[in-house]
Formats: sequence, structure tokens, C-alpha cells
Amino acid sequence: MQRAPGGRPPGGDPRAILAAVARAPVSRVIAVGASNLVRGFHAVVAAARSQWGPGVEILAALGHGRSYGAPSTVVCRTLPAILDSGLWQGLDALPPAPARALVTDVGNDILYGSPPARVLGWAGECVSRLARHTRDITITGLPPPATSGLSRARFLVFRSLFFPGRRLDFEATVDAAREVDAGLEALAAERGIRFCRLDPAWYGVDPIHIRPKMWRQAWQEILCGEPLAGLCRDRSVGEAIRLYCRQPERVRVLGVERHTPQTGRPLRRGGRIWLF
Repeated sequence: MQRAPGGRPPGGDPRAILAAVARAPVSRVIAVGASNLVRGFHAVVAAARSQWGPGVEILAALGHGRSYGAPSTVVCRTLPAILDSGLWQGLDALPPAPARALVTDVGNDILYGSPPARVLGWAGECVSRLARHTRDITITGLPPPATSGLSRARFLVFRSLFFPGRRLDFEATVDAAREVDAGLEALAAERGIRFCRLDPAWYGVDPIHIRPKMWRQAWQEILCGEPLAGLCRDRSVGEAIRLYCRQPERVRVLGVERHTPQTGRPLRRGGRIWLF
């Protein structure tokens, strides 16, 4: 099938497009998200390298508490919104390449008090920008424990641990989560992209973060669509630590702006990384 610049197939039946991109080689992964992506980023890198080889490029806009449409602060660190990050300029500066994109952790903005319509609008804008570079896009739903079966007591513990000082209402937050989850599925159907419903077995007491022992399985299935039988065995604790400590392009710490140019630094085990 002839491909357009940037690895995009020509227009047509969305089902045919999805089938085509599923068979296509990938040399670039673009991932956006918040704490789940940060915590499992080494698993994303390992899965991409195992699936598409040591030459794969990975560009990510991520961060604990990261918002899609507003600056976000965790403790003393502030990151720009994903939509305001340097990811988009970074993508435009690179030559076109067959790419797969992931849009994750969308529900994080609910916890900052953003209404569902605004959250879905930011997600839609993100998908539109990614579509300039690839039609092979996956958007994940919200964690199942956050949309069904979440008790008030569990919610209060979660709120106290991760969002201290915020007066989040239990019923309003769960209703908003369900609305956003349904809206993301509708967005995927409308745009002809893959919607990935997350597996409840990946979660424990924490209703929004994938358990560490499930990181490899979860991210391989989200990124590659592969079952557990094909689980990637590429593991390195040292690489995981180095990736976790790597600085993004722009961050403000204690009010001081820090800028780290992103040049696609190669990893020892293969692959190149840009963080925004």
C-alpha cells in the first residue's frame, strides 16, 4: 500500500486504514501521558526495541501529574501542558518516518477539576496533531477501577495520597471519569484510531496506577497489541533508572526554569530518546 509523507496511508475506509497500519513497520514511537507512562516508560522502550529493532526512535511528553492543557505542579516541579510542550516542534523538525502514537493518562485532568468537555477537547487536539505524523494512533481508556467499582473509602485514600489539599467530590469525580472514558471511546471511533480498554487485572489497591509487576505485560499489550505469550524479555534495571532520571526539555524547579536540549540521545541497548 502506498504511503503518504510521514508514514500516513491515503484516505479511505477506516477499517482498511487500521488493518494497513497494523501490518506496517514502525521506526518511531510517540507517547504522551502522565504518571503511568513515567512509571512504565522503560517497559515501553523495551517493548518498542524488541518489536521494531534497536534503531527505533521514541519521543515522549510525560511527567507525574502531567496535564494535557495546563501547567501542572507536583511538589516543587512544574511542567508545561502536553499541548504546550516542545514535542510538536520536535516532531516537525524530524524527517517523516513510519510512526505509532500512544495517547494515555487522559483522565488525570479530571483530578485537577477540568470538566469532561474540556478534557476531551484537549485529547481531541492532541490526536489531531499526532495525525499530521501518523494514522497509527492508540488512545487508552481510563483505568477500570476509576470508572466502576471504586468505593468511597478507596477514593478518599487515593485523594489523600496523590492529591492532598484538593476537595474532590466522590460522586462528581466518578461521573466525570465515566463521561471522559465514554468520550475517548467515541473519539477513537470518530477518528478511525485504535481504542485500548485497560485490563482491570493490571491494577491493585491504587485505582489509577498499573501495578509494577504488570508494567511489561500492560505496556507491551498497549503498544504492540501482543498477548502475554509474546512478552518482551528485554530488561535492564540500570536503563530503567537512567530513563526515570532523564530530564525533559523544559521544567521549572522551585521557580527556576531548566532547559535540556533534546537531540535524540542513543541508549546503550539500542534506540534513541527525546523527552519533552
